Amino acid sequence: MKAAFIGAVAGLAALACAGAASAQTPQVGEKGAGTLNSQLTGDLTVHDPVIIREGDTYYVFSTVGKYIGIKTSTDLKTWKDAGSVFAQIPAWAKEAIPGTDGIWAPDISYVNGEYRLYYSVSTFGSNRSAIGLATSPTLGAKARWKDQGLVVMSTKDDDFNAIDPNFVVDAQGRQWLSLGSFWTGIKLFPLDARTGKVAPGTEPYSIARRPAPAGGPAPVEAPFIIPHGGWYFLIASYDYCCKGVNSTYYTVVGRSKKITGPYLGRDGSDMMQGGGTILLRSDLQEQQRFRGPGHAGAFTDKDGTTYLAYHAYDKQAEGRPTLRIAPLRWDADGWPVAEY
Repeated sequence: MKAAFIGAVAGLAALACAGAASAQTPQVGEKGAGTLNSQLTGDLTVHDPVIIREGDTYYVFSTVGKYIGIKTSTDLKTWKDAGSVFAQIPAWAKEAIPGTDGIWAPDISYVNGEYRLYYSVSTFGSNRSAIGLATSPTLGAKARWKDQGLVVMSTKDDDFNAIDPNFVVDAQGRQWLSLGSFWTGIKLFPLDARTGKVAPGTEPYSIARRPAPAGGPAPVEAPFIIPHGGWYFLIASYDYCCKGVNSTYYTVVGRSKKITGPYLGRDGSDMMQGGGTILLRSDLQEQQRFRGPGHAGAFTDKDGTTYLAYHAYDKQAEGRPTLRIAPLRWDADGWPVAEY
């Protein structure tokens, strides 16, 4: 489960250090030929990526790098390593989550003249987890990240897991943070717009859940909400990440007129009942190279194009978690379609 991801992050970081993943152009007729994904090169080793642009540079922040790694590109195609956000785990996080040894699953936004980076800390198999916040007036070499401390925390007494944050502003200008992994699913917290934090005692809304079958859990995690065309689109990852080529991750989407839900798939299925419409999936078993596509984060560029950054595990690179970027188009019924 994602709460167990902290046990796998060291292995992912080791893969990153072993050598950067370079995308190889698919052959004509193969799924992905001619797409942006087929043109990605450079250091593509990421996990849980989010993307943003400042000036002429695109930035991807991700779990790989142990303390939130950074990749940069000037054309969305060729990527290079640009260090990490943190030099070490913040002291408050070590105290709040004893035994944590990494930071992961970031989210990046530009809010009120500064960049907000939300991040997660946890330990193996536990929902004693916390989301923190760091801010900087700029990105790149001039970034001055200042840790703002705890945003929201979960313990064994809670029914949710405070990891996988995503910041969103609704049509009325209210600020929210979606989060969650396993347990009772995806939650949505209102934020104090001044601090970017959850006020003590605030109760969350439940917006997605997969009722567990008799045989075990039905994973849901990594929420991301996109406002578009008068709707709110909730993207989430189902099934298991972090198992290399054996990962079963896939990505679904539902939409709602209200940010608090209900989020329904194209067929009317409710994401509170494990429904939704598939947005990203692996190729057929006998053809698939990039397996387990998930933990998607969206970004809308200056020209209005929305891109979905996500990771998938490359069968041709020992299952390395690899950056993938898919432009979204909106079909006649207003649903997103990923061109991957």
